[in-house]
Amino acid sequence: MKKAGWVGMTFLLAISLMTAGCGGGGSDAGSSDEVQQVLKLNLSNGEPTSIDPAKAFDDDSMEVVNNLFEGLTRLDKNHQPKPAVAERIEESEDGLTYTFHLRDNAKWSNGEPVTAEDFEYAWKRVVDPETASSASHLMFFIKNAEDYNEGKASVDEVGVEAKDDKTLVVELEEPTPFFVQLTAYTPFAPVYKKGVEGEKNPFGAAKGYVSNGPFKIKSWKHDDKIVAEKNEHYREADRVQLATIQWKMVTEATTAYQMYQSGELHMGEAPGEIPTDLTPRLIENGKAQVTDSSGLEFYRFNVEEEPFTNKKIRKAFALAIDRKAIVEQVVQGGQKPAYAFVAPGTVSRAGDFRKNGKDYVQDDQIEQAKQLLKEGMEEEGWEKLPKVTILYNSDDKHKKVAEAIQEMWRKHLSADVELQSREVKVYFDDQKSGNYVVSRSSFLPDYNDPYNYLESFQSDHSMNRTGWRDEIYDQLLEQARGETEEEKRMELLHQAEARLLEEMPIFPLYYYNSVVIQKPGVKNILRHIVGPNDYRFAKITSAE
Repeated sequence: MKKAGWVGMTFLLAISLMTAGCGGGGSDAGSSDEVQQVLKLNLSNGEPTSIDPAKAFDDDSMEVVNNLFEGLTRLDKNHQPKPAVAERIEESEDGLTYTFHLRDNAKWSNGEPVTAEDFEYAWKRVVDPETASSASHLMFFIKNAEDYNEGKASVDEVGVEAKDDKTLVVELEEPTPFFVQLTAYTPFAPVYKKGVEGEKNPFGAAKGYVSNGPFKIKSWKHDDKIVAEKNEHYREADRVQLATIQWKMVTEATTAYQMYQSGELHMGEAPGEIPTDLTPRLIENGKAQVTDSSGLEFYRFNVEEEPFTNKKIRKAFALAIDRKAIVEQVVQGGQKPAYAFVAPGTVSRAGDFRKNGKDYVQDDQIEQAKQLLKEGMEEEGWEKLPKVTILYNSDDKHKKVAEAIQEMWRKHLSADVELQSREVKVYFDDQKSGNYVVSRSSFLPDYNDPYNYLESFQSDHSMNRTGWRDEIYDQLLEQARGETEEEKRMELLHQAEARLLEEMPIFPLYYYNSVVIQKPGVKNILRHIVGPNDYRFAKITSAE
């Protein structure tokens, strides 16, 4: 994802912010007496990795797919799932079975009806090991989906079945209170089975590309531009204002910002379309908006490497950080310091998790940090603290943050800290293999539920990468996963977060946000804390 590279996944998740612009009909040509409904956007990472719903799992790719496709539900302005292709949803009393009744007017861009079989085929395609979808784990809440993905069950055993053209029945492994929300995200979109089955690359070109969302693909010049136009067969086509969306693929922030200034783009997001050195000034003078997002920057300790084999020493290093200073003096993007792990705005049926939780670290705990370090070194019999190395991926911002942390640890803990910059691929390989002492890390959620944040640190989870194993934590997550009463589920997750920050295999740094520049005539873009932007009802009210 743009912000950190859902996911978060997350969603990850990242999550990303796009644009709206001027134009009329399907043309860029201006008219003095008519506002043209052409939305001009940019994909700052360049050519999408894929615009196949099963494989689009970075924010640029999901950005495009989310506006070309529509799932059973769609997120509303409060980031809650509302019926979309599904007209009605039934949940069994035990929370294990969902029945989705499809609308009669749900159609593909070629005019054919969207069927329950299209959903069954699409979802099973995501978990098919041959598809190699990065989003397959989101389906693992479905009965036998994970076993099928691992070759331990047949496709017919996966708990998704089209009972008829308009009825989809889904069986889950265990109650999953956020399952309906998952169906709003792009991996859960249907695909046109007749156009996909047996095709080697059915989503690799504009020709033959069939979708069911508010827009349909018109043209695709690889590494240059994707153009989508209003889908006349969309169920709410009469409410779609835009005639065309254009996604350019400019990867250089300075160039993208110049395009924004000249009107070639109508929105930009930091860092992709706003040069880093301009961001603080644009925020200060009101030309850039700071909007809520999700996910966070954090650091991992390798608990199998000295000195972080000792819990007190881990806590000492975590408490010796001034997060507020890093946000205000180093990052300078309007972010919020993170004093816990789960980000604000992470909601469940019980409300905002962070508002109902507490902070676990503060910026004024230096004396406590020094005392914990002393106690930890005494426990280990160390007179001198082993050298600490911070691993981070090559990036000017990451370097500045690591340097600030290095200085704080030197000043407050007299630690000998070395910085180790690595190209992205090597950095991830080292982190995954445990070849580090401290590692810069990020999380972008795949879906908006606190469980998604906390599941990553279970003992055998692939995202753990700390060497930390804790039976109590694992039990809390296991209990939460099977709990049907929402208040009890949230209490278990709060206990899990408290356990994580007590054991401190990681320490939080700051929560992500989105910094956006946007032309004033652009209206009704629906932005989500988790998930890509929705341009269904966007419109342009004045020429630029």
